[in-house]
Amino acid sequence: MESDETTPVYTISVAAQLSDMHPQTLRQYDRLGLVCPQRVNGRNRLYSARDVERLREISDLSAEGVSLVGIQRVLQLEAELERVRTHLDELLREKHSTALVLWNPRRRRRA
Repeated sequence: MESDETTPVYTISVAAQLSDMHPQTLRQYDRLGLVCPQRVNGRNRLYSARDVERLREISDLSAEGVSLVGIQRVLQLEAELERVRTHLDELLREKHSTALVLWNPRRRRRA
């Protein structure tokens, strides 16, 4: 099985170490919905590389003095921006046409 950045592989203790946080802080962030690790057997949390990166981003924002409510809003806005960019890319691909359009500058529209 090949893993990628979204595959949950890190236990809470490893994720805490990788993100330089206390495991209790990770539990709190999970309760607040700032990070959503996978659950194994309904109990144990498993974190992905993407989760660890998000924890580092949360840590950076917190170190800059952003409150938890502010961090939630920043993360929501980043997610919304990503959705808009994806949608824009899709629209641009749909609008891209291979049709040939001829333009004659001497021909004028009649009023």
